Amino acid sequence: MPRLWLFDLDGTLVDSAPGIHASIDHALATLGRPPLPVAQLPRWIGPPLRQSFAEVCADAAEVERAVDAYRARYAAHGWAEHRVYPGIPELLRQLAAEGAQLAVVTSKVERYARQIVQAAAWGQSCSAVYGVGETSAHSEKAAQIAQALRDFAIPARAAVMVGDRSYDIEGAHANGVRGVGVLWGYGAREELVSAGADALAARPADLRLPAACGDNAAPLTKESA
Repeated sequence: MPRLWLFDLDGTLVDSAPGIHASIDHALATLGRPPLPVAQLPRWIGPPLRQSFAEVCADAAEVERAVDAYRARYAAHGWAEHRVYPGIPELLRQLAAEGAQLAVVTSKVERYARQIVQAAAWGQSCSAVYGVGETSAHSEKAAQIAQALRDFAIPARAAVMVGDRSYDIEGAHANGVRGVGVLWGYGAREELVSAGADALAARPADLRLPAACGDNAAPLTKESA
C-alpha cells in the first residue's frame, strides 16, 4: 500500500456543498444577481473561486467583490456547514494505524481548510494540510503535491492522490503520482476517466483494494471503469 496518501477535501473527505452554495448565493445577492441553480453547483466545487465567479461577473473588479462577499459569509458560517462522508473516518484511522502518512491537498483557502480539518476528530489522522493563498486564481494541485512529496521525503511511486475532480488526477500525474478518482463527490465518472484516473472508487472502502492503489495495478480503461 502507498506510504503517503494525499486527499482532496471538498467532495472527497467532506460534502461541503451546503456551506459553499449558501456563500455563493450570498455573494451573488451582494452583486444583485440571481442565486446559483442547484444543478450548476457541482462544477463550482473544485475549481478556484475566482475562476468560477469570472463566468458570471462582468469584470475583474466584480469578481473580487464576489470573492470578498463569499469569504465573509464562509468564514462566519460556511466552513462548518458540511458533513463527513460515511466511511471516511474509519478509512483514515485504519490507514494511519497501518503506518501510512496522510495529508490534505485542496483548492480551498488554506486557513479554512485547516479550520475544517483541525475541528474534526478524523483530522488527527492528517499530518499536513496544503491549501491555496487568498489571492489564488488557478489550480495549484500540481505544485501542492510536489511540495508534499518534498516535505514527506517520499518518492512519487510510493504516494497516491485521491480526489473527485480532474484537477486532482492531473496534479497527481504531473508529479508521477498515481491518481484515484472517487465517485461520491462532485466530479462525474466521465470527467475522471477523461483526466486519466488510474482507478475509480465507488466508496471509501474501495480505496483499500489493490485495484485502487496497488503498485502493480493495471491502468484504468473506460471498460474497467
